[in-house]
Amino acid sequence: MAKGDLLKLLSGEIFEEEIELSLADLCRACQLPAERVFELVEQGVIEPVGRDPARWRFQGISVRRVRCAQRLEQDLGVNVAGAALAIDLLEELERLRARLRRLEG
Repeated sequence: MAKGDLLKLLSGEIFEEEIELSLADLCRACQLPAERVFELVEQGVIEPVGRDPARWRFQGISVRRVRCAQRLEQDLGVNVAGAALAIDLLEELERLRARLRRLEG
């Protein structure tokens, strides 16, 4: 694999859960228009803090949830509501596996 290919494969952004993003920040990070973010909020994929979209704040984990929803839609043809459900279930599975590891360790 060429170095350029490896860099493309490894490129990305890391967001910590404690980071707060504005609507514009989230749109830029996920390369989405605001209208698409509104739809993701409406379907429960992500949850902003605040009532006014101009003042919404999103946790860093929102970027991961949006990207996961995009992959589910593009790769599996899942609709937004289905993606929200799948993401919730995947996160619950992750939490249960972490708990099991702690109990076994």
